[in-house]
Amino acid sequence: MSEAMKLVILGAAGRMGRTLVRVVKDSEGAKVVAAIEREGSLALGADCGELAASGHLGVPVTSDLAKALDAADGVIDFTAPALSVAVARETARRGLVHVIGTTGCSAEDDAAIAQATQAGARIVKSGNMSLGVNLLAVLAEQAARALGPDAFDIEILEMHHRHKVDAPSGTALLLGQAAAEGRAVALSEQSVRVRDGHTGARQAGTIGFATLRGGSVVGDHQVILAGEGERIELGHRAEDRAIFARGALRAALWARAQAPGLYSMRQVLGF
Repeated sequence: MSEAMKLVILGAAGRMGRTLVRVVKDSEGAKVVAAIEREGSLALGADCGELAASGHLGVPVTSDLAKALDAADGVIDFTAPALSVAVARETARRGLVHVIGTTGCSAEDDAAIAQATQAGARIVKSGNMSLGVNLLAVLAEQAARALGPDAFDIEILEMHHRHKVDAPSGTALLLGQAAAEGRAVALSEQSVRVRDGHTGARQAGTIGFATLRGGSVVGDHQVILAGEGERIELGHRAEDRAIFARGALRAALWARAQAPGLYSMRQVLGF
């Protein structure tokens, strides 16, 4: 049996970070060797396993990222765009696996992350790490290809908890991109993000987004294809953040055997 993959968890004291710690601890093939939080965090020095209500792990939360990366095989990162870009440069220098579930990245951020793969990083980046959502993306692409833009309009509806800071969600954009690929159009040229006031009639071929925020919703997504007299609704409801953590761990283990490059969860899952 190969040695367990040594993973660094970024944002280890956050909701997703704690979930990642629990999932990695309870899984075979990987172990948490470092847990990272920002300077000044009240979690610094605490045992990451105890923070995650998963028992003592003997891995204290630290802000020393460089030291952590030097002793690791990979990083799992659900943080913020600027940090993900900075860490990608560091994983490239060391030839590490970097799983990025961060959302809200700009085109410039994505370009910097892609550049890191040319310098040696093995990066899996996705707006959603779950098997179900990536299957939904495949179905959305197929449906968009089969149902022409003149006959069916596409709308993407998403809802998340009140603390989410980016909109539309990374998952909604992933689904929109899948639909755009199904229709062989550029999402950047066809997406409608806001409707307010007298907007006029809906333009054929556009892909609309609607964003809801409230409560503790983990993540609800629908792809709606609306035609004359009929409507097709494809959906996914996340009930536990562990589905994203399990997907991220699967991506890290998969990427360990790959050449440097930028990969998607659809490649990881074989879709």
